[in-house]
Amino acid sequence: MSAHSDSFVASGNSPTDLIFENHGSLFLIRPVSPAGQSWLDENVGDENTLTFGGDVVCEPRYVEAIVLGAQSDGLAVSA
Repeated sequence: MSAHSDSFVASGNSPTDLIFENHGSLFLIRPVSPAGQSWLDENVGDENTLTFGGDVVCEPRYVEAIVLGAQSDGLAVSA
């Protein structure tokens, strides 16, 4: 996690709920707010979902649907 978002996570006042990082053949979806974490837990994957340091690992073909679903539920996302 970048240093600038650490303070937001610690305070619980992040202006963004989910950050999507493009790494070419995969995306990392990073929850940076309690609402983002809760939404990911409830809507993305299951106990077999691959994670990396707390981020959800996602194939690029699923990213658009996840972004649209999160935005539809009122979350702020960043890429």
